[in-house]
Amino acid sequence: MLILSTIIPNESIQTKMMDAFPDLNFIYQEEWTDEPLNEAEILITYGEDLNEEIIGKAANLKWIMVMSAGLELMPFKAIEERGILVTNARGIHKIPMAEYTIGMLLQYEKKLKQLMKNEREELWHRKIEVGELNGKTMLILGAGAIGGEVARLGKAFRMTTMGVNRSGKPVESIDHLYTLDNILEAVPEADYIVSVLPSTDETKGLLQKEHFKAMKETAVFVNIGRGDLINDEVLIEALEAGELAHAILDVFDPEPLGKGHPFWKMENVTVTPHLSSKSGEYLPRTFAIFEKNMREYLKAGKDFINVIDLSRGY
Repeated sequence: MLILSTIIPNESIQTKMMDAFPDLNFIYQEEWTDEPLNEAEILITYGEDLNEEIIGKAANLKWIMVMSAGLELMPFKAIEERGILVTNARGIHKIPMAEYTIGMLLQYEKKLKQLMKNEREELWHRKIEVGELNGKTMLILGAGAIGGEVARLGKAFRMTTMGVNRSGKPVESIDHLYTLDNILEAVPEADYIVSVLPSTDETKGLLQKEHFKAMKETAVFVNIGRGDLINDEVLIEALEAGELAHAILDVFDPEPLGKGHPFWKMENVTVTPHLSSKSGEYLPRTFAIFEKNMREYLKAGKDFINVIDLSRGY
């Protein structure tokens, strides 16, 4: 059985896979090529390098392991027509993304950007007004695995947590839960609005002018989900009108954020280059999921982790 991967992990992970599955043939290469592709039964990928042509060439393909959570670029129609199993790495991002979020909230409350600027300028200024997370309310758009971990860390700072998800089902560490249709009810209560929503037909352009007008003037919007949640012009207009105090943005549409874009120069915007999910533990965690699913696959089982509903795209 041939497993073809366009992700090239370090030697320790490759050795672990060889030891775990000595009878399988793993090929690691940066790009798809016809020769191993037409023989591969399993593909390992971040998902962004797949298209209908690649799927068509993979004549023996039975399973795609996507080593990320985002699937918006996947050619689902071609995959569904073939009945190919798709699994992803949902859940592994929760630790780094939750730590990033809390780190950014602390950065904002403790005025770290200003303090670092003052340090560079050798300025001793003790009249900077710093705040606390304690007692603040955080609204999490996308109260799933990642959102739940953000909320759990928020509770450690004695924050009140609100969440939004599709089902309205309770989530641990979320004090109050709303559905996507009821976001406007929750927004006015929040000091921080944190989006971890994926890119789907439901979420594209979900946040409109009315949502920002409903925010506290002191509110901070954090987006670590997908950039197409909101139109840039809508957010810029809201920031310039003082409808919210600050935006912390790790995702954009399109990416990378272009030079000359207003976000780079706006004092009330913090820009980071889509790295909230990055961690030295990323690939070890994703290959651990692959290993569990591979054992299930070999015994022709059905209890796979993170199976994707191809009709929904997540």
